[in-house]
Amino acid sequence: MHEQHSDLITAVQRNCHIVDARHAGDYTLCVYLLKMREFYRWEKGILLSEVVTSDDVGEWLTQREAVWDALDEQDYAPLPINGCGEYEPFANEAINAALNGAGLVYSAGYGRRCRPLFFLAELEQVIEQDGYTILVAGRELARDVEAPPAMNQGKQVFIRRESLRRMVWEKVDEWRWSGLDNPMGRALACYDFDTDMEAALDELAAAETQTVVAHEIGEVKAGQVLDDVQWQSMLFALPPSHADIMLRAVRDLLADCLHTLPELLARGNVASIHFYFGNLSAMRKKLVPQLLEAYRHWHESGDTGQIAAYAAWGREHWAHVGKTAVALFAAQGVAAIKDIEALILPTDVS
Repeated sequence: MHEQHSDLITAVQRNCHIVDARHAGDYTLCVYLLKMREFYRWEKGILLSEVVTSDDVGEWLTQREAVWDALDEQDYAPLPINGCGEYEPFANEAINAALNGAGLVYSAGYGRRCRPLFFLAELEQVIEQDGYTILVAGRELARDVEAPPAMNQGKQVFIRRESLRRMVWEKVDEWRWSGLDNPMGRALACYDFDTDMEAALDELAAAETQTVVAHEIGEVKAGQVLDDVQWQSMLFALPPSHADIMLRAVRDLLADCLHTLPELLARGNVASIHFYFGNLSAMRKKLVPQLLEAYRHWHESGDTGQIAAYAAWGREHWAHVGKTAVALFAAQGVAAIKDIEALILPTDVS
């Protein structure tokens, strides 16, 4: 189907292999094996609802690690695009200008610990919203092991439907083991997973695409508030620490107060509100007991007033916390870690 772009697909996948060769050791063994199982499923085109065993993955994993060993010291390759020459692999705007008209979308960026992230996919949709260009990727043609559902670069937001659908499936599968009456269970109860698993999964993923878009726009706005250059420089310089996890939670909370929560309330989709709270990380929950109480109040009464009030308060609070953390780091460097932790989570509320 994409024969005219076969050289490009091969080059992008090679760069993805180089990233994986250099960063596979970043994961714990358990996380590594789970990610490789998921990557095997993607590469072989296996449905999410189908069972994949260790025997299925074992030989493939050995072969993949041999490929990585051969590429570990190689440089990222330029990307050939028919009729347009070759491009440096991080030249996102130029590459997309050449590819979008052909129905493809490409992204190269950085994730946690400066890990490069590459993918090439079919371009499903382009949305212009509030001054942002949202590029929705469909079937992925090349990718690495790490595959976040969304990322932003400037005013471009990349949404990866395959990765989002997989993330949703993982949440569904995880909840089904417990069956607890919690925000995730309440969200899933809004969809008919018992009758048609694939259709319900598609419906849920489509709804949550809107929430992911809202969060990524919030991330861009948060970067403007915090001075993204200084913020990213701080995160890149910090060693693995509790402060690093806390700062990322602060950025997420600011993004959500600036845009995600107001958008969720404006849409009024009950399932999406439950799903948002079902996906709060442990650190974010620790930092926002008042938001969890606002959710409980909404669940019991249908009144969104407390959630809206938290968002208004959080826009000021988390902006202040983030800016102060940047100032502390600018003055003290990595020696500011303890002060940053105390700023984010004072001992009287921990």
